[in-house]
Amino acid sequence: MTGPRVGLALGSGGARGLAHIGVLKVLERHQIPVHMMAGSSMGSLIGAFYACGLDPDMLEKLALNLKRKHWMDVTVPGMGFINGNKIKDMIRMLTRGKNIEDLDIPFAVVATDIESRERVVFRRGPIADAVRASISIPGIFVPERIDGRLLVDGGVIDRVPISVVKDMGADIVLAVDVAMNTATFKISTIFDVIAQTIDVMEQEIFRHRVADADVMIRPDVGNYSATSYTNLDKIIDEGERAAESVIDQIKEHIRQFEQAEKGDRNA
Repeated sequence: MTGPRVGLALGSGGARGLAHIGVLKVLERHQIPVHMMAGSSMGSLIGAFYACGLDPDMLEKLALNLKRKHWMDVTVPGMGFINGNKIKDMIRMLTRGKNIEDLDIPFAVVATDIESRERVVFRRGPIADAVRASISIPGIFVPERIDGRLLVDGGVIDRVPISVVKDMGADIVLAVDVAMNTATFKISTIFDVIAQTIDVMEQEIFRHRVADADVMIRPDVGNYSATSYTNLDKIIDEGERAAESVIDQIKEHIRQFEQAEKGDRNA
């Protein structure tokens, strides 16, 4: 053992979740290793791409240049407005059709079984299927059915999957919550209404959980809509700013772990 195993929990938040890219940029800039990751909703999407080898600069370019027509396939409203086949095809292409167990970094995807009301954690199987399930915002995306289970957004039941990263064996857990700040943006569409309602519910659930991450990173993205994919460069910048503000805490946790480990070896 040469140091702590650092785990990263990436939370849900729709477009606000692109702040995760800024966080990853800072971790790489300061050479903070990420040994394992777990993600809910947008956190699962960004995490899957990163674990598959796409660096933060590439993720930023992808986010800033991707148009709605590339991933949005509107359907006649039944269980959702967006069918989700386009985005699943895009995920499959960008992850080269890999399974979760084949990723460069151990990774877990969190979804919610809407029928049994249970959390579902994917550690194996096709990346595209698991992530497609995890990003299925109820009422917006048609749910994804996997192995007989009807699955929706992981954030409904576990917005920031801290416990999942702990269960994966992390010594130090870094968590990114992109939905804690009070929203001041104008709610003007049905998508805003649905997303904001779910955000309020998720926030209340999360408030009653023990958020026992070693370092919690909270980008200031409350002024941005979760469903409007504009100002993405500013959202990514907020992720960078938030990560930089706690980078000394992260380094201190690593230093303390290494000192304790050294003491154990010398005992």
